[in-house]
Amino acid sequence: MKHRQGVLDTSAVLRLGELTPDDLPDEAIITAITLAELSVGPLVATTDAERAARLAQVQRAEADFGDPLAFDAEAARAFAQVAADIRRAGRKPQARAFDALIAAIAKAAKLPLYTFNANDFAGVSGLEVVALPPDEKSDS
Repeated sequence: MKHRQGVLDTSAVLRLGELTPDDLPDEAIITAITLAELSVGPLVATTDAERAARLAQVQRAEADFGDPLAFDAEAARAFAQVAADIRRAGRKPQARAFDALIAAIAKAAKLPLYTFNANDFAGVSGLEVVALPPDEKSDS
């Protein structure tokens, strides 16, 4: 089912070139958390080339997606449930804190979450997760 809008997590933004328009919602949105996660990249790069490539990713995301969805009070309340569900599923929410925050924003906005890491969100109630195709699809 094609969605009108959807939230792309960081994995989807980083691998956008592997996707077709059919893989994505009509309107793809990112969160402020994804922008923050991407912004760390240039600061921790170990070479000038890596730093330039990561900076280009940040700039491309800002240009392509415009204003990101914010982490607001409603998302904070949703985060509590996301973190509890992740913990109940036997995973540690601290290990994937950025992902849990992104999921909380998508859940609060009542939008599906597009990700290459769908298993990371298994068991999160009230969150529609759209699993993006594995690499093998792009080979066919």
